[in-house]
Amino acid sequence: MFLKTVSFRGLSHAVLALALSGCAATEPRTSAVEASITTRAVGYLSAEAVPASLLLVPAPPAAGTAARALDEEVSQQARALRGSARFAQATQDAELGFPAGANQFSCAIDLDVDAQRTPALYRLLERSRIDASAATRKAKHQYQRARPFMANGEPTCTPEDETALRSNGSYPSGHTAIGWAWALILSEAVPERADAIQLRGRNYGESRLVCNVHWQSDILEGRFMGAAAVARLHDNPDFQRDLAAARKEIVAARARGAHSSRDCTTEEAVLKVRPASAL
Repeated sequence: MFLKTVSFRGLSHAVLALALSGCAATEPRTSAVEASITTRAVGYLSAEAVPASLLLVPAPPAAGTAARALDEEVSQQARALRGSARFAQATQDAELGFPAGANQFSCAIDLDVDAQRTPALYRLLERSRIDASAATRKAKHQYQRARPFMANGEPTCTPEDETALRSNGSYPSGHTAIGWAWALILSEAVPERADAIQLRGRNYGESRLVCNVHWQSDILEGRFMGAAAVARLHDNPDFQRDLAAARKEIVAARARGAHSSRDCTTEEAVLKVRPASAL
């Protein structure tokens, strides 16, 4: 059996997809292409401090290898989820633009993030996003790995991005690096929810498989580069100040009874569906 399934207590995929559509932020969607993110913010890390992806990740799996066979198998399983509620969630997960992107982990931390009420937390996520993306860029440019939709000819969850994605290397995954960096950072900011946060970091990367824009090995090395970026961030005083301020904001939000405004029960149920062979 290719896919692991869960019971949704009688809800159809269509109903779940509609429910999920109400969870998304209402701001217009920006490009999901990592290299095309536009923002007024800057990362915490200098160019010299960004992890060297060409040294830290191996070349992508070659044709005929076991690793390449696994990439193909997982991709096939993930593409079977097209049209499901999990595919709808993966489409939402493609959003990296702010302010909408700030709430990709809203359910995991049980709190909405915005520039007015949690400015340090918002800034922490926006600036670290830039650093994690930068950590993948040199390897992406060097290897220029073709994305799954280019190989299998099947659609993605963000067709408006496909032209740009064709010239933006697949390996390693920038979205996954960002999601895993956020998971590690938020686990420090909200340690009592670390398990939920790290699970969200994992399935955030897996959404790129479901979207048909990344291979399994892209995801694995994206996680690695996200962790490498966070290791460097811990030596940055501006990052440390924002992390400390974000912790205080979260405590204050809890004291006033703030919670995530998303339908987290539905989101968490949908995210349990994953390609069975995904690592």
